[in-house]
Amino acid sequence: MAGMTAADIEAFLARQFPGAKTPKVRHADGRRAELLLEYHPKQLRPGGTLSGPTMMTLADTAMYALVLSAIGEVPLAVTTNLSINFLRRPQPEDLVAEASMLKLGRSLAVGEVSLRSASSEEPCAHAVVTYSLPPR
Repeated sequence: MAGMTAADIEAFLARQFPGAKTPKVRHADGRRAELLLEYHPKQLRPGGTLSGPTMMTLADTAMYALVLSAIGEVPLAVTTNLSINFLRRPQPEDLVAEASMLKLGRSLAVGEVSLRSASSEEPCAHAVVTYSLPPR
């Protein structure tokens, strides 16, 4: 099964999650994906930093994009685990996710996602995400 392109994934996310602010898929090739979530003040938590749920959502979406780029349009691929470590305060600005596939099997995909503020090279969070893949 052919994987989806970055443009295909963006269109898919817009269709599947109408009205949601979905990130820009900059790159996705089945091994790596990079997404950009544009900043909005609603993403802030007390203290002026981006909220944990904002970062967790981007990490999960980055892994979903990576899975779709590897196996194609499979809407029923679902998150089975997401473990995240918050490393430092992200700036109130665009957030970048860089995902890489650790293992793509028949029933599970495991990857890691590094999140960083757009103006920084230092990660603000690191996640390990597992997706369950439906039978093909």
